[in-house]
Formats: sequence, C-alpha cells, structure tokens
Amino acid sequence: MHPAFLYLPGVRLTIPELSAARIDGHLVDLGEGYIPADLIETPSARAAAIATLVPVHTAASGPSAAWIHGAGDTPPARHHVRRAVSHRIRPALPPRVILHDTALARTDVVLLGGVPVMSPERTMVDLALGLHRDESLRRWMLLLAHAEPGLVRIALSELDTMIRVPGKLAGRGALERLLVRTR
Repeated sequence: MHPAFLYLPGVRLTIPELSAARIDGHLVDLGEGYIPADLIETPSARAAAIATLVPVHTAASGPSAAWIHGAGDTPPARHHVRRAVSHRIRPALPPRVILHDTALARTDVVLLGGVPVMSPERTMVDLALGLHRDESLRRWMLLLAHAEPGLVRIALSELDTMIRVPGKLAGRGALERLLVRTR
C-alpha cells in the first residue's frame, strides 16, 4: 500500500478533519489511522496502520500479527510486539503495547507495509503455545484459521518439532480441535 493512502492523525490532517471525512463516508478507520473507503484492506495496509506502535528492533506478534494477517475486522485493544534482534532492547512503549522479550528468528519475520510482522505460521504456533496462559488467544486462533485454513496443519507440524516447550500439549490439543472444525 502506498503511504499516501494512509492518514494518521496529526500528520496531514487533524483528528477533527479525519473524523469529518469518516462521517462523510470518504475514509474508514484502520488501526491507528484511516484509509480511503474504497481501498481494499490488505495485510500491508493493516501493518502500516499500526507502524507507530511497533518500536525499532521489534515485530508485531500474537493477536496484532493475527489481525494484520487477516484475522477479524478490528485490531486488538492491546498490541503485542516481540524482539526481532538477538540482543536485549529497552524500547519506550505506549501503554497499549505489550513487549514479549524473546527473540524471533529472522525466518519468522516478514515485512508488510514497511513493518516487521511475525509470519502467519509462527503467529499460529505462538497463539497456540500461549493459550494455557491466556484463553483470549483462542479467539485469534479461530479468526486466523478462518482467514488462512492451511495454517493449522503447518502449526501442528511445527509444534511436533519443538521439545520441552511450555504450553505445547494445550496448544496441540487446541490446534487438533481447530483442524476438525475447519474441515
């Protein structure tokens, strides 16, 4: 998506101007910004819409990555990012952003709309692994599986290669039930 189609509050137009354009039907809200009403909402547009919330050396992850990859219509209330470099970082985070301080492999990161985002496959695996701590992740798993049904099988095979990972059994069970549901 070309940056000219993303309107962030205060950059080119003020919040009242953007709100008026939304009320008139010219713009629709997307993440932290607005896009023209006739523009197709793509993963790169979704990623660009939350670019200001993804600090340097991190990648959108968890529910945020699921939403970027097409899960659901509305972004999560709190965005999740993970470290995308091997060394420790201390970014200044807005209150709506949660940092998961475990490094992502470069192969698990894709660049969408100029924003590093966890790959769809790794996103499904992470959602499954986090399910034993946070039941709300199940909703994002369902939405992501609906957007990309093939991810469930890929995530199951990736889980099989992991050894001694917390949440593996619960995640595997959830993915197996999801696989039966998406057939």
